[in-house]
Amino acid sequence: MDQVRVRFAPSPTGKVHIGNIRAAIFNWLYARHVGGKFLLRVEDTDLERSTPEAIQTLLECMEWLGLDFDEPVVYQTHNVQKHLEAAEKLLAEGYAYKETEGPKAGCIVFRMPKEGRIEFEDLVKGRMKKKAEDTQDFVIVRSDGSPVFHLANVVDDMLQNITLVIRGDDHVENTFKHIELFKALGYTPPQYAHLPMIVNNMGKPYSKRDGAAFVGEFREQGYLPETLFNFLLLLGWAPGDDREVMTREEMIEAFSLERCKSSPSRFDMKKLRWMNGEYIAKQPKEQFKAELVARLKAAGLPEQPLNGSLDAVIGPVQPRTKVYTELPGNCIYFFTEEYPFDEAAVTKRLKQPGVRELLEEMANRFEALEDFTEEATEAIVRAKSEELGGMGPVVHPIRVAVSGITEGPGLFELLVLVGKERTVARLRKAAATLTA
Repeated sequence: MDQVRVRFAPSPTGKVHIGNIRAAIFNWLYARHVGGKFLLRVEDTDLERSTPEAIQTLLECMEWLGLDFDEPVVYQTHNVQKHLEAAEKLLAEGYAYKETEGPKAGCIVFRMPKEGRIEFEDLVKGRMKKKAEDTQDFVIVRSDGSPVFHLANVVDDMLQNITLVIRGDDHVENTFKHIELFKALGYTPPQYAHLPMIVNNMGKPYSKRDGAAFVGEFREQGYLPETLFNFLLLLGWAPGDDREVMTREEMIEAFSLERCKSSPSRFDMKKLRWMNGEYIAKQPKEQFKAELVARLKAAGLPEQPLNGSLDAVIGPVQPRTKVYTELPGNCIYFFTEEYPFDEAAVTKRLKQPGVRELLEEMANRFEALEDFTEEATEAIVRAKSEELGGMGPVVHPIRVAVSGITEGPGLFELLVLVGKERTVARLRKAAATLTA
C-alpha cells in the first residue's frame, strides 16, 4: 500500500475557526496513527484576506496545538500556472468550454456528466450517490483569468499526491464536482471522509454568536492547547470506551475513521471548562506556579501570599482552577487585603439578620485559639452550627467575609492559609462595614 498522505488546506483570514482546526486535528491524528504524512497547504488565493499576518496567525495556532507537518508548506498562489494549464487541458479535451454569453461570459466552465450517477465511498458517511442529471456545470476559471477553488483544490491535491481528504461535511457537494475533475484530468480521486457539523444547543451550526468560535479566543480565555485538542477530537469521534481526557499518545493509538460519527456534534462549553480543569489539575506544580506568578505580576500583586508560602496556596487553588483567566481572581484574597467582594454573595450571605453578631462572635472565638489549625477552627464552626441547626448559616458568611467570594478551598484550609490574625481582622471588618 502506498503511503497515506493527508492535508490541511485552510484559507487564512486572520482567525482560525474551531471547525477548521478540528479537521486539521483529525488529519494529523490519522497520519500519526498509520505512519503517513500530514501536509499543510495554505489556500491563499484571496489576496485581500490572506495577508502575511493572517498566515502567521494560522501557523501560530497550529504550533500552539502541536500540529506539526511533515513537508514544507505549500502556498496555492505558487501553483496558479499549474491550475491554468489544467484548465487548458480540460478545454482541449472537451471536458470544459468557454462561456460566451451572460454573466459568465469569458469564464471557463467544467462540463458535469449528464447521464448515470456520481458516487463515492465516504469513510465516515458511507456510500454517497448523486444522479448526474441533478448536477450543474460550474466555473473553474473566472473571466479575469483566476482559477476557482474547485480547480485549484483538485490540482493541488494531485500535485501533493494526496491519498485521503478529511474535511467537514459542508464539502460533500463539492466532492461530487471534485471527483469528476480528477477523472477528467486522468487522475484517480483520493478517498474522502467528511466530518459531522459542529452545532450549538439548538442544533444549528456553531458560530461566533454562540460564544468563542476561533482558536485565538480560547487561548485568550485561558484554555490549554491540550484541552482544546482533546475536546475538538471528541466532537465527532469517540475512543470506544469511557475515556474522555486522553494523552496525545493515547489519542494517536486509538484514532481511526471507523470510530468517527456521522451525526452532528454539539459544542458543550460546560464540558470544555470541566476538561480544562482536569488538565490544569494534572499540570506540574511548577508550570502552574509560573502561570500564577505571571498573572499576579500583571495584576500588580505581590508574588508571595500575605501568609505562608506560595506552594501552600497553590495546593488547594490549582485543582479548583478551570481556566487560567480565573487567576488571580479566584485566590486574590491570599495576596492582598484589597480583595473585591461579590455583591450577590454579600447580599445573600452577609446582609442578613444576625450575621453581624455571628461574625463578631466567630472572630472572638478564633482569636482565643492557641493553635489556629484546621481541626481547631472546624471544631468552633461545628459547635456554632449545632446552635443554629446547620453548617450553612455559619460557613457561608465566614467564607464571604474572609475571601469575598462563595467558592474556593475548604473553609478550614482557607482560614489557616489566610492566618489567624488576618482572619480575625477580616471578620471584624466585615461585621462593621458590610452587614445590615
